[in-house]
Amino acid sequence: MTKHNPFVSLLVIAAVVVAFVMIPRLSGQTSVVKEYEYYNEFIADLDAGKIETIHIIGNKRVEGKFQPGAFSDTKESFSRYKVEYEFDAQTIEQLRAKYSPPVAFAVSAGAWTDHLLGWVGTFIFPIAILLFFWIFILRQMRNAGGQAFNFGRSQAKLLGENLKRVTFAEVAGMEEVKEELQEVVEFLKAPERFRSLGAKIPRGVLLVGPPGCGKTLLARAVAGEADVAFFYMSGSDFVEMFVGVGASRVRDLFREAKQHLPAIIFIDELDAVGRLRGAGLGGGHDEREQTLNALLVEMDGFDPNADIIILSATNRPDILDPALLRPGRFDRQVVVPNPDVREREAILALYIKDKPMAEDVDASILAKRTPGFSGADLENLVNEGALLAARLHKKEVGMPELDEAIERVLAGPERKSRVMSADQRKVLAYHEAGHALVGSMLPDFDKTYKVTILPRGMALGYTLNLPEDDRYMMFASELSDQLTQALGGRAAEQLVFNDITTGAANDLQRVSKLAREMVTDYGMSDELGPITYGHHTGPVFLGKEFAEERNYSEEAAEKIDREVRRIVDEAYQRALDILRQHRDKLEVLVEALLEHETLTMEQVEALLEHGELPQEAAEAPAEEPEALEPEPKLQPEETKPAPGVVPHRPLPDTP
Repeated sequence: MTKHNPFVSLLVIAAVVVAFVMIPRLSGQTSVVKEYEYYNEFIADLDAGKIETIHIIGNKRVEGKFQPGAFSDTKESFSRYKVEYEFDAQTIEQLRAKYSPPVAFAVSAGAWTDHLLGWVGTFIFPIAILLFFWIFILRQMRNAGGQAFNFGRSQAKLLGENLKRVTFAEVAGMEEVKEELQEVVEFLKAPERFRSLGAKIPRGVLLVGPPGCGKTLLARAVAGEADVAFFYMSGSDFVEMFVGVGASRVRDLFREAKQHLPAIIFIDELDAVGRLRGAGLGGGHDEREQTLNALLVEMDGFDPNADIIILSATNRPDILDPALLRPGRFDRQVVVPNPDVREREAILALYIKDKPMAEDVDASILAKRTPGFSGADLENLVNEGALLAARLHKKEVGMPELDEAIERVLAGPERKSRVMSADQRKVLAYHEAGHALVGSMLPDFDKTYKVTILPRGMALGYTLNLPEDDRYMMFASELSDQLTQALGGRAAEQLVFNDITTGAANDLQRVSKLAREMVTDYGMSDELGPITYGHHTGPVFLGKEFAEERNYSEEAAEKIDREVRRIVDEAYQRALDILRQHRDKLEVLVEALLEHETLTMEQVEALLEHGELPQEAAEAPAEEPEALEPEPKLQPEETKPAPGVVPHRPLPDTP
């Protein structure tokens, strides 16, 4: 909490009091006042009957008011007057005898307060106003961290004892990563054990991984385990609009760290300041590069035994300057990947430990249903489940809420208020049933976890397929199965209605992208061979549209297009063949979808195997939504939301 100085508060109160005293006085002087230069001019206006009051103050000046309308025949509009003159007692008596009445006459000795207020109005009041505003500005700057006069000071925060410490025990999974960082902690605790063997600890450790995988959490755990001075700062905090500020802050950060040895400096989002130099269009000597140069010098310039370790995190290591990654700077890179199924189970168990969970909640089942989820996604999943349970006024969080949370994370919230016409529901049912049937008939494809025609997120319906285990590489046949399943919805429309809709827009985008990657990135084309076409690490500041450097000829481009078309056509024909062969099962799925709107994995398997739902599911049909009149056919320039969007599971890079 900010401490207030009593003296400063007293000055503020005094300034306010002076303002209230002087404002009426000054406002009274804002009326037009006629100052007589000569006493005779005052007597002339007095004889002319223009003056209403005479107030002799201290025998040295006269003040008073003019008669209303005294200057109506002239352009002047005086309301008051003032004249400086030395009055003796005889002159005062003559004026009183001659002009009073009708002129109101008054004589005062001239109190010291009049002189004081005049002096205050001339000197003290302007100074008080300036002082008031100066104190106000200083207080605002103090509340804002004093940045207005501390441009060159480091904005890093020193981890204090009042903050909750995080240890490695509170970080679930990532055992290899914690082992790498534990070495850093042990060096800071007992550096002589390493130095006695001639070992040098890495000066910088760079945590690399996708967003939400726990890089910042690991850095907090290192701070909690090491129990040393820990400075943390974002890369964007270095650079300001003023030239030289970033470099000055870097120097100040290291200077402050050397005063708290041993110490750890953590720079989050390093790519904000560590991008490749000389890659911009406007020249290379800018403020960001000066900051990077200062960081490079400080990292490789301080004493090797200074017991300062730099810890940084980024999800864009490809755009960092090579000088940052050389030995002597960030000479150790620790990859922090998304958790596998065992780590997801441990993370989920950690997050649900302190929440009231129902007996049916199983972290292992949830872990299998969440492939590709990061640690942040899993935390959000548990939180969404708790919010859904609270919305339903439940005392515990159950599996239904957590299953719904998984779908909310993957596809968005359900839109139950959307009412569709009977014709559109039928088309949507065939589209989603086509996805589910084709995926189920492919021998090695992921099981259909859920299929629904209820709108969710941006989709009017979706089919969710989840793998049984984590995959880190995929065969060409598996990618071909993905193309075939994604085209199952479009193939069902073509087969049943002999027409197509806009519902497959998202499917076609994924299919086109995956087929082109198979040809240009993975070398899965017999005609083009095991060659990579296109260089995807282009200039990092020119935008995504310039990120690919074309390194192949027009002839090769034509072959690429032909191969992409061939792969997609073969997958589409394969989907049509499956649907024709199992047309009866397609109709069974469609009928069940129109009746129940949502089918689970067990229900889909029962329908495909026995042609009917399990008994308990058949006894409770879902309420049929109210059907609207068929919507008019869209004009060519109009667009509709894409029904049947299949949530896309990112593919791992093939080694």
